[in-house]
Amino acid sequence: MRAAMRSLRRIIRLGRSGRARLLGAVALGVLAAGAAVVLAGTSAWLIARAAEHPPVLHLMVAIVAVRAAGIGRGVFRYSERLLSHDASFRVLTDLRVAVVTRVERLLPGTRALGNGDLLTRFVGDVDGLADLWVRVLLPAAVTAVVGAGALAMMVAMLPAAGVVLAVSLTVASIVAPALSIRSSGRAAAGVAPARGAYQQRLLTVLDGAAELTVCGAADAALDELDRIDDDLRSAESRMAWGTGLGTAVAVLAAGGGLIATMWVGAHAVAAGQLSGVTLAVVVLLPLSVHELVGLLAPAAALLPALAASSRRVLEVLDTADTVAEPVPAVEVPRGELGLRVTELSLGWPGAPTVLHDLTFDVAAGEQLAIVGPSGVGKSTLAATLMRFIEPVAGTVELVGRDRAVDAARVAGDDVRSVVGWCAQDAHLFDSTVAANLRIARPSAGDDELLAALSAVQLDEWLARLPHGLDSMVGEHGQSLSGGERQRLALARIVLSGAEVVVVDEPTEHLDDHIALALMNDLLTVLAGRTVLVITHRRDLLPPAMRVLDISARMAETARASRVRSGDGA
Repeated sequence: MRAAMRSLRRIIRLGRSGRARLLGAVALGVLAAGAAVVLAGTSAWLIARAAEHPPVLHLMVAIVAVRAAGIGRGVFRYSERLLSHDASFRVLTDLRVAVVTRVERLLPGTRALGNGDLLTRFVGDVDGLADLWVRVLLPAAVTAVVGAGALAMMVAMLPAAGVVLAVSLTVASIVAPALSIRSSGRAAAGVAPARGAYQQRLLTVLDGAAELTVCGAADAALDELDRIDDDLRSAESRMAWGTGLGTAVAVLAAGGGLIATMWVGAHAVAAGQLSGVTLAVVVLLPLSVHELVGLLAPAAALLPALAASSRRVLEVLDTADTVAEPVPAVEVPRGELGLRVTELSLGWPGAPTVLHDLTFDVAAGEQLAIVGPSGVGKSTLAATLMRFIEPVAGTVELVGRDRAVDAARVAGDDVRSVVGWCAQDAHLFDSTVAANLRIARPSAGDDELLAALSAVQLDEWLARLPHGLDSMVGEHGQSLSGGERQRLALARIVLSGAEVVVVDEPTEHLDDHIALALMNDLLTVLAGRTVLVITHRRDLLPPAMRVLDISARMAETARASRVRSGDGA
C-alpha cells in the first residue's frame, strides 16, 4: 500500500499546471456542498416552523436563505465542475507530454514494451488517472471540510446528535472506503495489466489475421483472446463488487445514523432540551452530509486501479535511457558530412552482440552499400548510426570540413537532425499525404512537398488522387502499393534535407522490376548526399557503386559465440 501511495504522490507532483485550478475547484466544491447542507437545514427549519403558523415576517429570512442556498448550490456546483475538469485536462496534458517525450527518447532503442501494451499505458492508464483528481482528491477534500463544519453545527444544537453523526461519518468515510479497497484491491490492481495484455494480443491477432487464417490458427488465437477477455471481465466484476460493498456500508451507516439521531432527538425534546422545530433540522441535516460522504467508498475503490495505472505510467517514465546524452554536448561539424566507423561492435540492449570490429568510412557525398544476409545486424547498424542505441564498443564519427566528432559526444537530436533514416517499414500515419510528409519538416510549404514527390517519381500518382496532397493514405498507408509506400517514405528524407542518409532495405517486399526502379531512383534523388544503403539485394546495385559485404563479420560473430560457449576453439 505504501508503494501504491508513493506512485500516486509522484503522479500528483507531475500535474503541476492544474494545481491552482484544483484548489479553486475544492473551494467551489465546499461552497456547493455547504449550500446543500444549509438548504437542507434551513428547509427543515422553515417547514417545521411554518407548521406553527407564525407571522409570515418571521419566516422571511429563512425563505430568502432557502432561495439563496438553492441558487448558490447550482451555480457553485457548475463552476466547480467546470474548474475541476479544466484542472484535470491540464494535468492530463502534463502527463501525456511527459509520457510522449519519454517514449520518443526510448523508441526505437528499446523493445521492452509491446505496441499494444504501450498504447494501453498511454491511452487507458494516463486517461484513467484523470479520476484521481476529479473522483478521489476533490471529493475527499470537500467532504473533510464540509463534514467538519456540519459536525460542529450538530454538536452546537445537540451534543448527543453530534456524537451519533461523528460515529456514522466515521463508518461511512473510513470503514466503508477501507472495505472497498480491501474487497476490490487485488482485482482492481489487475485490471490495468489485463487491459494491456488484451490490447497487445488484439493488435497481434489483427496484424496477423491473414497469416493466422491461412495456417488454421485463427480459432486458437481467438480462444486465447477470449480467455484474456474473461480474465479482464472477472477482475472488473470483482472490483465492482467491492465498490458495491463499500457503498452499501455507507448507506447503512446513513440510515442507522438517521434512526439513532431521531431517537436521541426525541428524548431531548421530551426532556425539554430541544425544540420540535430544531429536531427537524437535527434529523434532516445529516442526510445531506451523508450524500456527500457516500462518494468516498466508490472513490476509494478506484485507488487500487489508479495505483496500478500510476505504476505502469511511471514504469515508462523511469525506463533507463538506451542512449546516454553527453554533458556537455558538442556541436555537429560544419559543412558537408561524412562518416567514419572504427572497430564498431553493436547489438540491441539486453541482446547478444551481432557485429564485431566493423570499420569503414564514407566520404562526404559518397554512396556506400552495406550488404549482408538477414540477421547479420544491418538494421542494428542503422539504429546505432542514428544514436537510437549505444555501440557495444568502437566509435561512430561525423566527419566535417573542419573536424571530426565522435557521435557519442553530440546530442541525439542533433545527430538525427543531420542523419536521416528511411526504415524498411517506415510508418505511414492514417492521415493526409501532406501530413505524412511534414513529419520530416513541419514548416514545409505545398510547393516543397510537390517538389519532394516529383523527385521520387510520385507526381503522376499524386495527380490521380481525388484531393491531391489532402488525400488520405489510410492506416499504415493501406491505400498505397508497396512501391508507393517506399517512395513516400523516401520523399520524407528528400524533404528533410539530411546531409547523411541511411536507407534500410528500401526494396523489401517489392517485385524485382519495381525494386530495381526504386533503387535507381533512390540513388539518383540522393546524389550529392552521403548515403548508406543497407540491403541484402546486391543484384540491384549499380556495378560502379562501392559495396561493403559484412557477411564475413557474421561468420566471425558466430565463431566468437561458439568460443565463448565452449563449443569451439
